[in-house]
Amino acid sequence: MLPVLGWWIFSSGTFDAVNAFAIAVPGQEPSMPAMVTLISHHTHCMAHSALVAGAVTLVAWRVRAWLLLPLLGWWSHIIIDVFTHSADYYASPVLYPLTQRGFDGIAWNTPWFMMLNYSALAVVALIILSTAKRKTEP
Repeated sequence: MLPVLGWWIFSSGTFDAVNAFAIAVPGQEPSMPAMVTLISHHTHCMAHSALVAGAVTLVAWRVRAWLLLPLLGWWSHIIIDVFTHSADYYASPVLYPLTQRGFDGIAWNTPWFMMLNYSALAVVALIILSTAKRKTEP
């Protein structure tokens, strides 16, 4: 998304193109300059690669160990995306740059899966709220 935003802010891109890119389904992305498309693709691949995340985690562990906890967010994102993106819907290239192939999971926009996902989020939110409320009561 960052390369697309950069194209909009610093070049000839439009907000409509950014919006179309954000909600596009595979094969229906808006027309963009080849370099923006290429950089967007490789940025997505790097952000979803366990190999890249592993290298960053090793460096962080050696240089700034306190970064390991925030990096768990990145790792959880990669793990979740591996199983919630199908081969037809932006499969996560977990072994990039060795390969751009991804695991064929369940597309996150499958209606029954979306209901399950949002229901699970609601249950977790209710648990957190009820636990927090009990802790604040005398």
